[in-house]
Parts: sequence; C-alpha cells; structure tokens
Amino acid sequence: MINKANAAIVETRTERPTSSGRRKRRLALLGGVLVVVLAIALDTKVVRIGSTDDLRQAAFSAAAYGAKTFPEIKAAIETRAVEATTLQQAILANKDEAISKYGVAGGSGPVFSVKFVGVAGERLASGLCEVKVADLPDVKVRIQTGPAINGTELRDATGTISFGQFTNQIEYQNAGSALNNEMKKTVLASVDTGALAGKTVSVVGAFRLINPKSWLVTPVRLEVQ
Repeated sequence: MINKANAAIVETRTERPTSSGRRKRRLALLGGVLVVVLAIALDTKVVRIGSTDDLRQAAFSAAAYGAKTFPEIKAAIETRAVEATTLQQAILANKDEAISKYGVAGGSGPVFSVKFVGVAGERLASGLCEVKVADLPDVKVRIQTGPAINGTELRDATGTISFGQFTNQIEYQNAGSALNNEMKKTVLASVDTGALAGKTVSVVGAFRLINPKSWLVTPVRLEVQ
C-alpha cells in the first residue's frame, strides 16, 4: 500500500521532463534565437565607408561650402554690381523701386551689389577703411578689409542662397561666415590692406542698406590702381 508521502514522490518524479523533452526544449529555444538573429540580419544594411550611403558624408562642412560656393557668389555680385552714383540716385529717388531693380530684399535690410573707384583713407583698428568716391559726396563709403569680416552680405547678395537649403540656423549662419572667410583668402590675402591710405582703389562688393548715407561694403574684388 502506497502512503501519501510516497505517492507525492512518485508524482513529482513523473512530472520531471525526460531527456528527450529537454532536448526538444533546447532545440526550440535555439530555433527561436536563430529566427531573431536572421530577422536582425535581414533588417541590417552594410554601409561601406566613403560610399554615398555613408551618412557622415552628409555632414555640413563650412570650409568646403565656402570654397565651392564663393566663386559663384563673386561672379554673381560682379555681374549684378551697379555704379555707386547710379545706385545712390536710384535709392534717393525711390527706395522701393531701387530695391526691386537692383537689390535683394532681406530680413534686416535689402542687399545691393555695387562697384566704384575712389581714394582710400587710413585703415582703422576695426579693419574698416573709408573710400572717398567722386560724385558721391553725401555718402560715407567704407569697406571691410579684415581680419574680421562681419555680416552676411555675401550670402544674401544674390538671392540664390536660402535658409531652406540648410539643416538648421547654425548651418545657415556658418555658410555666411564661410563665404566671408573664403573672400579673405582669395581676395584680401593678395592686397596689402595696411598700406591702402592715399591710393586709388577699384572695388566691387555688396552692402546692406541700413542708412542711405552710410554704406559698409564687403568686397569681392579689391584692386589697387
């Protein structure tokens, strides 16, 4: 006769999995792992470094942007540039018409491309240099000669560069700085900007109209005659 204790032992032993059952469980578990690994492998794309799928290639490089874009901007400003006296007369006659005909509207003021010949004054510590332009007695014309080049006039002068072309505001701002830096390397580097006083200079550049009687020009061409 089997007592209750022995019956419990017999029942417990009969519930233990057999070696065959354990193997089946291990195989099932292994199969599940293989399925997960296979799913991950199928969902994984191998990207070769340097290929077009390498997302690092999409990172914005301000230096590369400036080197590539500045020649185009320089050429466009030179093409759009209006003689200073003609531009002044147009602005004084009707500013809105002048903007429509010669300028590019901007958030903090329209940007104009201009060209002129004048006599340079002493270069200031700020890097600005006043230029006396004949037939333009009522306008104070200054040019940026570095080392610091401020503003986004080069970026905004042609109307071909817009915020939507960049990922964010930082990139958009860096694009303007990159164009300024490239201008320093390709335009100002070949000019002795510390020895301009008293010399006749030919300038092509861009300025933002804030005060009709004071123009701060960022040059894209500066030649000493």
